[in-house]
Amino acid sequence: MKASEIKGLTIAEIEEKVASARAELQKLELAHVVTPIENPMKIRQTRRDIARMLTILSAKKNSENK
Repeated sequence: MKASEIKGLTIAEIEEKVASARAELQKLELAHVVTPIENPMKIRQTRRDIARMLTILSAKKNSENK
């Protein structure tokens, strides 16, 4: 997910997407432990997407409080 797409979302939508991405990351990591997954780069990309969403989320919350 691109930063420009995330910036267009509301705070509640971003929090929802973070929760679903974290659940997906857990599933990917578990699947990778049991049997190596086809594309292990998907784990890295999911982690980076979560970090990107959390960064934009905190920026939105800070700008809202000012």
